[in-house]
Amino acid sequence: MTAIEQYMIDTYRASQQGAPMPPPPGRDDVAVLRSLRSYEQARAVMDGRSGRHPWRAALRRMFVRPRAC
Repeated sequence: MTAIEQYMIDTYRASQQGAPMPPPPGRDDVAVLRSLRSYEQARAVMDGRSGRHPWRAALRRMFVRPRAC
């Protein structure tokens, strides 16, 4: 059973019982990813490492500043 099918069954059941509707699948995915990123950044700072993502600095060096040839 897919997530959409389960959502449809849960929505029908909630409407029959007068319960609040369940959230649609995928609605909070971005919020969860952002909170995980914030948590990892906080853990890095508490461990004494930089709170910034290491790839971000590397990408900035590659694309923002042109290389001298």
